[in-house]
Amino acid sequence: MGSAMSQSTAPENGNLKEAEGAKPQSQQQNAAPAGHGALKARVDVKHPNLTMLGLYLGAFLGMLSETAMNIALPDLMTSFHIGSGTAQWMVVGYMLVIGIVLPFTSLLLKWIPSKPLLLFALSMFFIGSLISGFAPGNSFAILLAGRMIQGISTGLALPMMFSVILEVFPLNKIGAAMGTAGLVVMFAPAIGPTLAGALIGAFSWRAIFFFFAAVALVAFVCAAIWMVNAYKLTKPHIDLLSCITSILGFGGFVLGVSLISDFGFSLPVIAILVIGILAIACYSYRQLHMNNPVIDLHALGIRQFTVGALIVMMNFGITLATMYLMPQELQNGLGVKVALTGLVMLPGGVVNALVSMFSGRLYDIVGAKWLVRGGLVLSMIGVILLMLASPSSSIAYIICAHVILMIGVPMAMSPAQSSALASLPQQLSTDGSTILNTMQQVVGAVITAVATILLGAGEASSHSGGKAMAFVTGSRWGFTFALALAIIAFIVSFGLSKQTSTDDASKR
Repeated sequence: MGSAMSQSTAPENGNLKEAEGAKPQSQQQNAAPAGHGALKARVDVKHPNLTMLGLYLGAFLGMLSETAMNIALPDLMTSFHIGSGTAQWMVVGYMLVIGIVLPFTSLLLKWIPSKPLLLFALSMFFIGSLISGFAPGNSFAILLAGRMIQGISTGLALPMMFSVILEVFPLNKIGAAMGTAGLVVMFAPAIGPTLAGALIGAFSWRAIFFFFAAVALVAFVCAAIWMVNAYKLTKPHIDLLSCITSILGFGGFVLGVSLISDFGFSLPVIAILVIGILAIACYSYRQLHMNNPVIDLHALGIRQFTVGALIVMMNFGITLATMYLMPQELQNGLGVKVALTGLVMLPGGVVNALVSMFSGRLYDIVGAKWLVRGGLVLSMIGVILLMLASPSSSIAYIICAHVILMIGVPMAMSPAQSSALASLPQQLSTDGSTILNTMQQVVGAVITAVATILLGAGEASSHSGGKAMAFVTGSRWGFTFALALAIIAFIVSFGLSKQTSTDDASKR
């Protein structure tokens, strides 16, 4: 994706062609005092929350499916007669496609109006869900194909959600809007196992995909009614070499790490990893030295953005690693039934939703610094408690540990993300959103693969206590990795500024 664009998809000073339900703000902003004009939305819509509804539902669906699959893996392994290394592709393959599609989102928004692009994305999730839901019991390939088609949708909807927020909400309300987005991104993965457990317990694993299809259809209708075209189409030149290196780089790196659990560091796996890393390096160099890059990586030169992005990436990794390991540990290590597993994770999901709602608003008042640090400390405590679990641990203990973790993760996520995006100038806003979400998905896929590797290694290292204890030991290895991510994020958080969203708005 190279020569494809240095100019952001964001309209310059509100100079945007009038879209359905959207009015440009250039004249009002030019006439208003600087401080007042800086607080106006770039695109004037009457009800920004309704405008965002299709995107919120689409992103919620995408994130929900990331962890809903975790609780279904044991059933899928039985139904399709596959091992854990193959089954993990329902998670990793999905994230692999997201990681490939995400870097192209900013480019696509400069060629295709945002409303039709969102409608296409939601239709892909609907179609993919039906393919997987109707997959024959002897064809895991068809199941996986539908799952990967879903990834196309999430790869488009996620970055669009964050970038459109920056267009339709005024800067002094971005923190609250990001809090809502944080609710989508953090609550969905937390509630996924609960919902999946209930559906599997009442019906079968196929019900999960039919539920996805129903929500995708509702999201499609909402987007068709209220979504607007938020960006001016610049139709920049598309650099073929950048497109190729992006796919080879992000796809190859995730594929290589994912194959380690089945094939170890064999020569083919090492070759794939090397190709992926070299392609990413080539892609990055090309974007930094082009007049019109596909993604303007100069956003990473802004210190507050880089600090916030690293924290978001680590925090998202903590969520995915623990949400991947917990349902399996509950079922295979503690002997909890699949439906009860979902209920055990429900209190944490509810708490996650509440904290996500308020953390964005608190960021508007106090800034990111202390919220992020406090959240990461709580995350560390929650992960340590999970590490100390054993086959004899009570359900109440697991719920308590999970609730503490689900207070800490969203408490840090929304402020860190808001701080990162608010630090960018207008022309880098959509590129920054794409960078953030690409990093999250690529790193998330890698972290899921690493958690699978550690789970297997930990199981193999356990020589006493039976199969349940072996699985708990493997889970501890994975939770140790999550703890390391929390510690790294905490250290990085000392680079955050104390600014609130109002401080950021007054500077622009």
